Amino acid sequence: MSRNTKVNVLLLLVVAALAVLPLALGLGDHKEEPFTGADGEAETAITEIEPDYEPWFSPLYEPPSGEIESGLFSLQAALGAGVLAYYFGLRRGRRQGEQRARERDAEGAAGDAESGAGDAESVSGDASEESMAERS
Repeated sequence: MSRNTKVNVLLLLVVAALAVLPLALGLGDHKEEPFTGADGEAETAITEIEPDYEPWFSPLYEPPSGEIESGLFSLQAALGAGVLAYYFGLRRGRRQGEQRARERDAEGAAGDAESGAGDAESVSGDASEESMAERS
C-alpha cells in the first residue's frame, strides 16, 4: 500500500471510532436526550446557573418544527461541503495542469536539444540574417 492509502485508511478508522465509541460505551445513557446539540446543552447549563436569565437577542427566523430546523442545518452543511470540495478540486486541477505544462516544457526542451544540435548552424545563420535585416 502507498503512504497516501495508509493515511486515508487510518483517517477513516478514526472517524468510524468517533462515531461508534460514544454509542458503544453508552456515554449518553444518563440523560433524557443523550446526544443533543451544543445549543441545547448550553441552554440547560445557563438555566441551571441563572434561572432568570433573559437572552440578549432573539433568532431572526425560528423554524416551525425540529425537522425543518434539522433540514436547514443539513442544507447549510451540504453547501459548505460543496464549497470546500470545489475549492480543493480547483486547487488540485490547477496544480496538475501546472505539472503537466512543466512536463511538456521539459520534453520540448529535451527534444529541442536533441534536434537542435544539428540545426545550430542554421539557427545562428537565421539569427544573423535577422539582425542584418534589422540594421538596414
